[in-house]
Amino acid sequence: MKSASFTHRLGQGWVGLPDQYRKLDSPNTVVMAFCSPIYHKHPEVLVELAQMFPNAKILGCSTSGEIAGAEIHDLSISVGLIQLEEGSVRASRVALAGPDQSYPAGVQIAKELKGAGLRAILVLSDGLQVNGSALIAGINQELLDSSVMVAGGLAGDGSHFKSTWLVSSEGKIESGAVMAVGLYGESLVVHQSSKGGWDIFGPERQVTRSRGNVLFEVDGRPALDLYKEYLGEKAKDLPASGLHFPLQIRETTGNPRKLVRTVLEVDEKAKSVTFAGDIPEGCLGQFMRANFERVIDAASSAAELITQSSQGVEADDAFVIAISCVGRRMVLGVRAEEETEALSEGLPTGSRVVGFYSYGELGATLQDGPCDLHNQTMTLFSVSEKKASKMKKAG
Repeated sequence: MKSASFTHRLGQGWVGLPDQYRKLDSPNTVVMAFCSPIYHKHPEVLVELAQMFPNAKILGCSTSGEIAGAEIHDLSISVGLIQLEEGSVRASRVALAGPDQSYPAGVQIAKELKGAGLRAILVLSDGLQVNGSALIAGINQELLDSSVMVAGGLAGDGSHFKSTWLVSSEGKIESGAVMAVGLYGESLVVHQSSKGGWDIFGPERQVTRSRGNVLFEVDGRPALDLYKEYLGEKAKDLPASGLHFPLQIRETTGNPRKLVRTVLEVDEKAKSVTFAGDIPEGCLGQFMRANFERVIDAASSAAELITQSSQGVEADDAFVIAISCVGRRMVLGVRAEEETEALSEGLPTGSRVVGFYSYGELGATLQDGPCDLHNQTMTLFSVSEKKASKMKKAG
């Protein structure tokens, strides 16, 4: 496998794009473009990118910050490129008429991409016109194969939450869609990890009434009343202060599969709280709060899991896609880059990192488990290929 990374910055043009990178264009090349929302006003830049790699599968989205190695940028495009030498690539795109179409969209994506040799699916979705939980449920239901890794994220719009979009293979900007690429081949080595780093506090309580991502009652009490009780003085700043106090959920006591959900809005009249992912009725919930050091350490832990998984496998240098939640960036503030620095330090030597801050992260909660929608996590997806000499020896 060959890989490359470079950026585009307004006023500077393409940065770190030597001519030899363009020679990596091929039908088995994936070009990922994570874009500041401002590029909606500069679509010609994305068309130019598509013209530079006319045979590649181009996949991109708007962001809440672009990750390039250990750095975080705004007003830029962070581009990552992989060319599979032994494996192959296929692409899929589905239009979303609205959040209620998310489950069938996931089913269609999986139907179009599943097949012999499928090792992983990388998914990018509109961040606002989607139910991320339902999208992933559709993919998982159709795949029925936990050996296929599914990872990705929901497009961002800074901290505005007004408009998100994707980038098509022609370099066109498009809202209301899901795009994915499938990676195929026995030579592929893929790993993923997802870590949060938030502290839990208070008892675990049962969700007694909910609908989709709207929580109405916990232990028979109005959800908003309970949230305000825990937040104290910070309750007056809801929903913004809710970024510091997400909710951890799991199906039953003792279940190791735990998901984190971020507050999006509150309804004073209904006494409800709306989250960025589904809150199933009957599940158990527990409040969480920000711990700056642990949030940063979680990024390092996620990287170390990738490093541990890679030991003993002779492969080309890993290409790592890092997707972190916009809530983490807002909570960390000026310390946000400590997260990406910790990430880069924990990954295997030679790893190339690109990524973005998102409105939701897609990845397995448990090693070798199914994909889930996450909030407030650093989620990593790593891909490399076994070295050709080792493949021939094994054959």
